[in-house]
Amino acid sequence: MESIASGSACYLLHSSRPSHSTPPPTMNLAHHSSPSGSWNHLCNVVEYSGIFDSEFRQPHSRCMKNTRVALLKGITQVLDQPDRTNIWLNGLAGVGKTSIAFTIAEEMKKIERLAATFFFSHKHAQKAVAIIPTIAYQLALAFPRLREDIVKAIENDHSLLSPGKSHADQMRELVIKPLKILRFRGKPYTIIIDALDECFSSEEAARLVILLTDALAGPELPCIHIIFTSRPEAHIRAAIPSGVHEILLTTRDQDTIQDVRYFLQASLDETRTTRPAIFSRSPISWPSEDDFETLAFKAGGLFVYASMAMNFISTAGYHPQERLELLLREKSTVGADIDQLYRQIIAISEDPLAHCRMLASIIHLRRPLKLVELQELFYADTRSLATMLEAFSPVILNDGVENVEIYHASLRDFMSDPLRSKQYHIDAAHADEHLACRCLEFITRQDSNQTRDILVSPSSYPYPYQMWHIHIDLAYPSSKLRNLLAKFTDTTLQYWVQTSNSEGSNLAPTIGDARRCCLSLKWIRRPSGIVVAWRLHKAYKELAKLAETV
Repeated sequence: MESIASGSACYLLHSSRPSHSTPPPTMNLAHHSSPSGSWNHLCNVVEYSGIFDSEFRQPHSRCMKNTRVALLKGITQVLDQPDRTNIWLNGLAGVGKTSIAFTIAEEMKKIERLAATFFFSHKHAQKAVAIIPTIAYQLALAFPRLREDIVKAIENDHSLLSPGKSHADQMRELVIKPLKILRFRGKPYTIIIDALDECFSSEEAARLVILLTDALAGPELPCIHIIFTSRPEAHIRAAIPSGVHEILLTTRDQDTIQDVRYFLQASLDETRTTRPAIFSRSPISWPSEDDFETLAFKAGGLFVYASMAMNFISTAGYHPQERLELLLREKSTVGADIDQLYRQIIAISEDPLAHCRMLASIIHLRRPLKLVELQELFYADTRSLATMLEAFSPVILNDGVENVEIYHASLRDFMSDPLRSKQYHIDAAHADEHLACRCLEFITRQDSNQTRDILVSPSSYPYPYQMWHIHIDLAYPSSKLRNLLAKFTDTTLQYWVQTSNSEGSNLAPTIGDARRCCLSLKWIRRPSGIVVAWRLHKAYKELAKLAETV
């Protein structure tokens, strides 16, 4: 997702952000042969974070009033035609694709022409198996007449919602057949698939494009337009069929540049009016015309730059003019240079390299964590964590309660590319090494009572218990990580085996994965590595045997 606070000159709804890692309340699915049971079963496999206005996607972003006027009008005109024309809205990260998609979805929902949405995002642990059921769920809510057929399809085939079911079968039974009821409706409807480039894989994204465009083209169906948004990546371009209306968003478009200027001016005006103690006594207008023009040039047509620049300037506890001067200190030869903005924010932090290492670790987490979970994970570095979160607040979402997340996907791209992040680059193997060490430190830090309490609740294992083996598998095998792994296998692992019951046997798969990893040549370089691998092998065998008796 283009999760920019003001992308497309968008603004945020500053309501509290729900936890993205906490699923909606589940129901009792022991029996789903009844209509209500089948509907409940569908509700429980829906990926709510994919629905455009879900609370799991807070804070929402939309286009600011009086911006993107011509573009939105052009898209709406296409959607008004009963000709099944599909749209591919593409552009680089930060140009506001998701804000545009959100705004169109809101408008279509308002006039009862929104069929369904799926907004992909790296921030959520979305599953491929949930895409078609999530679309079917929304169709049933938008068109109540479809619900009976969708529920009946699930009753007739209880495996229809299972992970192994093909998307084609799901599409046919849950979407195409029920939609035939609406074939005589005259008005066109819209399905929006946002951020295809954040799909599970390039192959999955291409298959989804082909599946949707082919399946919804049938003459026996109502007229449905599909909007895809993504970066202009080759595998997606190859999958987009001919005849699709392509809209390319660039940072050089003059209308876009004017919209960015409009957003900057409105945001600076708001900063000035909301900080009366600083600006009320100043007879000079703020910012100066030269400063504004320099800032506007730096932003170019990149909304994410403008949005994060305003986050930086308006950070609480700092004078906005001093922050603006810091931002403008380094001259730009080109506009829309997001890399320069990231490097400037990093450079003025207290300890840039240490903070980048922690930032890279947060980016490489397998799921977002709340602040309290991060504090437990980085137990020995809580001060550094707090300092980093404060220094990087313009590019990190953190309200102190919900998940700590990067503000925009472009930061992940910046940190993973050594040519862009330069001296601040942390490669994936070292980020996973850092996380693997933190996980093992957390696990070995627990006393016997704490460990026992964790083992009896496998459904609520803390992050280190869930992901330690994954980070080890991907990590650079440093001496520190080797020593921690040796300590873990000699102490806590033995306790896991000695105190294991039916619940403790849930750890067998994770230990099996770690055993496989530690038997590789990457890890076995000296006798101590062989000892670690043997301990993991022995523990896995004992826990696997216990699991068979349950």
